[in-house]
Amino acid sequence: MLFVSDDAKEKVLKIKEEEKLSSDFFIRVSVTSGGCSGLTYKMDFDNEEQPEDQIFEDNGIKIVTDLKSFLYLFDTTLEFSGGLNGKGFHFSNPNASRTCGCGESFAV
Repeated sequence: MLFVSDDAKEKVLKIKEEEKLSSDFFIRVSVTSGGCSGLTYKMDFDNEEQPEDQIFEDNGIKIVTDLKSFLYLFDTTLEFSGGLNGKGFHFSNPNASRTCGCGESFAV
């Protein structure tokens, strides 16, 4: 399962409204090689599901990921923090053994 915090939900809905995205758009999350810790997160809006996709809905937000990425993302929560020291969107991933200082990459 993938989870969405209340703050992330509010920000996702606000962005969808600002970008005039229809209700069939969802969050696509994936993990790719790269970053200072070896793996990095990728997140975008999408409206086309793929055959191997893992589909979740939490807090009213649909999140989709490919099967390979899901192995790294199991039980991860999409978070959002704003303000002067805020990171924007970030992931709280219990599977990560270490993360880089910017929070963009991780290792398992």
